[in-house]
Amino acid sequence: MSDAIDLGRPVSGDVIDLILDDHRRFEELLRQLRDSSSDRDAVRRAFAALHVAHALAEEEHVYPALRRKRAVGEHEAEHGEEEHAEGNEALLAVLELRGTDTQAFDDAVEELAATVNHHLTEEELTILNPARDEVGERVRADLGERFATARNQHVDDDCGRIENVRRIVRAARHEGLLDNE
Repeated sequence: MSDAIDLGRPVSGDVIDLILDDHRRFEELLRQLRDSSSDRDAVRRAFAALHVAHALAEEEHVYPALRRKRAVGEHEAEHGEEEHAEGNEALLAVLELRGTDTQAFDDAVEELAATVNHHLTEEELTILNPARDEVGERVRADLGERFATARNQHVDDDCGRIENVRRIVRAARHEGLLDNE
């Protein structure tokens, strides 16, 4: 699956740096998805694994800890979760397409890139900057280890497989994180 594409395998570090490293990986994978000469099918599978693992690890560990530390408010954390759901929905559209050399694929990648890039920018401004200012280095390091462990476990569990992304999107609709169609 994503073995051929390096998703990184951090084990420790400042949680902010680890999240930013993944954000740069997302940007690189999106560039590869736009490149018709790349193995777009392998790239979309790798992107799916990283996107789902990253979002789950943030929602399980990072957002709750930052709320407890009052580094971010409930609104910012909930908005981050909504944007993860929107990213998963856009990702599902990319995964469900059979071919990777069609206009439909290009359009779905464009939507995915717009959704994910919006989230990366907003998260860096409204969640990571306050965490940098309000949370001490020791806590960020502990949180980094928990984030990395969860992220890696989700990747190992093949969390980006299409059936799982479908399940996650259904659950997000049920929870009201996405507009029902």
